[in-house]
Amino acid sequence: MPAQAIDAGQLIEAAHHAITINPMNRPPVERMAALGMGAPSPLHIALLTTAYWGTSGVKLTVGFLDSPESALKNRILSHMNAWNKNANVTFTPTKDRDNADVRIARAGGQDGGYWSYVGTQIKTIKKGEATMNLEAFTMQTEDGEFYRVVRHETGHTLGFVHEHMRKALVKKIDKKKAIAYFLKNDGWSAQETTDQVLTPIEDSTINGTTPDPKSIMCYQIPGEITIDGEPIIGGLDIDASDYAFSATIYPKGASAPKKKAAAKKKTAKKK
Repeated sequence: MPAQAIDAGQLIEAAHHAITINPMNRPPVERMAALGMGAPSPLHIALLTTAYWGTSGVKLTVGFLDSPESALKNRILSHMNAWNKNANVTFTPTKDRDNADVRIARAGGQDGGYWSYVGTQIKTIKKGEATMNLEAFTMQTEDGEFYRVVRHETGHTLGFVHEHMRKALVKKIDKKKAIAYFLKNDGWSAQETTDQVLTPIEDSTINGTTPDPKSIMCYQIPGEITIDGEPIIGGLDIDASDYAFSATIYPKGASAPKKKAAAKKKTAKKK
């Protein structure tokens, strides 16, 4: 269930969008320079930029690009809105699917699988193109897959990265065994496995909890590819740590600041 990747040019654009939407996404580049790390490049800044929506909460519309039955739409939306238990998060359906904030496809083939762009990155994806894919999901799909997959991909849409890519957990994985395993089971190239499993995320770029191997954002890593033979359990549903973290990022009760009356007077036409 990878987080969908964007190319270097898009990444820089996405970083600009992320900082515009939520200034807190901006990395402390001045502090890096002061520590003698040099002036970071635009791409380096983009790589360090987070993609959270802001403390006023997440209010996103959802469109389904292949017009599935209403029951399936409602079922998917109910799992997306499971994040609302502790956090200020709402996903609302819209008939204007091409202009929806979150656009869900069920494509197979080259664009298939389960994936989502991360957080504010979805704003850089062309209208009418998918921001999330749930390949072949139907009403006959096992209930556990709705919990495991839909809630995981929605976590990406909220800006959450893969938990198994925290340094403490990546250190547990045997690189050669992992590449062979994901090639055999998922058809991933060595580069895809490196990108999705073996490249640790810098702790300085994460505004999160301690590493949680039971998080919904954590892959299930079998013991056969870990160094000590012990599996990384992975998450099958949003756990207590996920709910607690989402509540700190998108606290309930918070709202966008209201414009002052004085500001409205400035825009009034002169008589």
